Amino acid sequence: MSTNNDGAALPIGAIPIDENQAEDDGDSSYGDESNRSINSTGSITESILEYREVHGRTFQNFKTTEYWAPNDEQQNEQLDIGHHMMTLLLDGKLFVAPIGPNPQKVIDIGTGTGIWAIDFADQFPSAEVIGTDLSPIQPTWVPPNLKFELDDAQLEWTYQPDSFDFVHLRTLQGSIGDWPAIYAQAFRCIKPGGWIQDMEMSIMWKSDDGTVTDDHLLNEWSRVSIEAAKKIGKTFENAQFTKENMIKAGFVDVVEKKYKMPLGGWSSDPKLKEIGRWNALYFQEGIEGMCLYLLNVVMGWTYEEVQVYMAKLRSALFGRKLHPYYEIYVVYGQKPET
Repeated sequence: MSTNNDGAALPIGAIPIDENQAEDDGDSSYGDESNRSINSTGSITESILEYREVHGRTFQNFKTTEYWAPNDEQQNEQLDIGHHMMTLLLDGKLFVAPIGPNPQKVIDIGTGTGIWAIDFADQFPSAEVIGTDLSPIQPTWVPPNLKFELDDAQLEWTYQPDSFDFVHLRTLQGSIGDWPAIYAQAFRCIKPGGWIQDMEMSIMWKSDDGTVTDDHLLNEWSRVSIEAAKKIGKTFENAQFTKENMIKAGFVDVVEKKYKMPLGGWSSDPKLKEIGRWNALYFQEGIEGMCLYLLNVVMGWTYEEVQVYMAKLRSALFGRKLHPYYEIYVVYGQKPET
């Protein structure tokens, strides 16, 4: 069995089931089911701030790319829940790469609400921290060593070569079309001896007890999402290729850690039970944002068809007898010293 940096076992074996909750949906603390529902660094322009609206949800308006996730308050709440959930998975750590005690310049690509970058800047007050995103949704009251920039990371990076001690990416699945190019640009901009870490999720659902099969509705949803992403030149099938792509970019000492992320409080393991409950809340907050643009705008479903499909997904996600999880890949590597 693999271990983390502290020697604790990683949850890559079968997830233990709490038999006392096997008939419960595992997330009762979050309410019952019926209630869930060009250069790379540019200046802010009026067009970017004129968000695209789809059935009451707003989306980024960068002209250089198309992105499926909303950027409104509801989606931002989900992002912050996701940050807490991912941090719990890493035993309270913001990262697992051995970057050392004194990083001087760090960048968080696709920073979202900026919560990871804020926490990192607080933890390392002597570091210069940059967070980039397509949408200016970050707070203005931040640590003095942190700044946010509007950026499409898929364009050519304008940062100086050999300038960053640490490049951090997390849950950018479905937002990037050319992952090898992203890692190649990161490699160019990282100092010799510096580090990269990417934490990505596979969107295919699994179970250890056969309650989630390959033809289950949840995996049908995943396949439709994969198809939709391809139509806009993006991919949801990146997590399992992260290690390979980092090595191809030139990184060495590349380490891959895989975790199981349960949905719902059905595990008997206390840590996984807590994570599963947060994951349930994550999907309760985010399911419309995960579906609306891809199914309505990209795939051409009517709004009513999307709503019916989401109702079916909610029933499937929080089914009483299911024990679903998906896999999280955490991969880090180092730029050679010479």
